Amino acid sequence: MVNQLEITDEQKENAEIEIRDKTKRVDYNTLEYPIEVIIQKYLEGREEDENELFIPDYQREMSWDDDRQSKFIESLILGLPIPYIFVADISGSEDLARLEIIDGTQRIRTLTRFIENQLKLQNLEKLKALNGFTFEDLPLPRQRRFKRTTIKMIILTKEANEEIRRDVFERINSGSVELNEMEKRRGGKPGKFLDLIEELSKYKQFLDLCSFTETEINKRDPQEYVLRFFAFLNNYQSYSDSDRKVHKFLNNYLDQENQSKSLNIDVMKSEFYAVLEFIKKYFPNALHIYRKTKNQYEPTTRIKFESICVGVALALRENPNLTPKSTEFLDSQEFKSYTISDGYNSQNKVTNRIHYVRDQLLGN
Repeated sequence: MVNQLEITDEQKENAEIEIRDKTKRVDYNTLEYPIEVIIQKYLEGREEDENELFIPDYQREMSWDDDRQSKFIESLILGLPIPYIFVADISGSEDLARLEIIDGTQRIRTLTRFIENQLKLQNLEKLKALNGFTFEDLPLPRQRRFKRTTIKMIILTKEANEEIRRDVFERINSGSVELNEMEKRRGGKPGKFLDLIEELSKYKQFLDLCSFTETEINKRDPQEYVLRFFAFLNNYQSYSDSDRKVHKFLNNYLDQENQSKSLNIDVMKSEFYAVLEFIKKYFPNALHIYRKTKNQYEPTTRIKFESICVGVALALRENPNLTPKSTEFLDSQEFKSYTISDGYNSQNKVTNRIHYVRDQLLGN
């Protein structure tokens, strides 16, 4: 019996044509460098942004905690294999010969912290005797052996353009638990709209109203909140139940705005600022919550953030001089029912919770 889904010869031929058409030639070399040399290449000239081995702007901040950094150092001391570091030769001339780190920034930063005695080893399970040690606490022979330990690098040649480098970065990190969705977007979806998100995510009033912790800032949560604001504000009616993972909806919107030729940066900034000003004036505590167990403030849930901010923006579009008669609805059982996580991906619920805030503010 012939399988009805059997691939035809024509389909095979078309697939081969597409593979040949889309395949990019990526030349690379594999080299090994001692840790001492890697750190030297990373540190020398860093302040002037002239270091040979450098971290590009699309890479994330330091996010490994001390436990994870300690475990990485332990692995090196034990001689365990570690992943290759990926870099790209972006030399504009023979004088520069700079290497852009595509994958490996956390490892290089950890090595730097350890060598500079900024990392105290902790919670080691194999080398428990080293807990509490800094690099200078190691015996001198062990320090020298550590510095001589080599790490393998895959170096893409200077023929690898920025598109290829970002593509490699995205593919290395796709599906990885180490990078969240916003970090992947920063590495793989550059554009004017992403630049706007970066700028607005650092706006002090926004950071203050949401009470982002340092950990959340390092994970790029502020950037995701800004993206969610614009995506739901301008496209919530296009959200469908098929977008079971909201990240697909956000990615599509980001791609659309990055490619838009009619993107009005000034208008988007003004609307974002106006919403924050309104919230600060009438309900300044709405975008953060107090965690008693941690004794600190943290941003409210993404669902409530979107509901409040998008609802405010829609209300201000109808009445720029709006003065709400009451904001008690934010503590109502009805609002809570709209913003619980159950059924979050329902298109109906997305629309209802946004419209609820809008209509309450307008007195409808």
